[in-house]
Amino acid sequence: MTHKPTESELDILRVLWEKGPSTVRVVNEILSQEKETGYTTTLKLMQIMAQKGIVTRDESSRTHVYNPAIEQKNVQHTLLNKLVDAAFSGSASQLVMQALGQGKTSKAELEEIKKLIEQLEGEQK
Repeated sequence: MTHKPTESELDILRVLWEKGPSTVRVVNEILSQEKETGYTTTLKLMQIMAQKGIVTRDESSRTHVYNPAIEQKNVQHTLLNKLVDAAFSGSASQLVMQALGQGKTSKAELEEIKKLIEQLEGEQK
């Protein structure tokens, strides 16, 4: 991924990743539930995102349908690497300790983390 999405672009991508192919109206309605967002603002952002290759636009019907052109996992990977490098001097363990130290991790999430650690340890043997 050569382009790092802006915060507003990430908001739109999150909607598209969750809902699948959507019109500007659908995306705008969902975004407006969190913060007031004008339809024309969402439209312009999505048009720019299409020009950048972040989303694709199906123009076969009257209402254009947008689809993410980049995978959520790839974006998360890129952004996480930048965060680890910039804020934690490249230390993934410091990032994890900081995140878990916030006290917002559920019991189920901790179980998933334990399983991942066990899996990673098994791969290193």
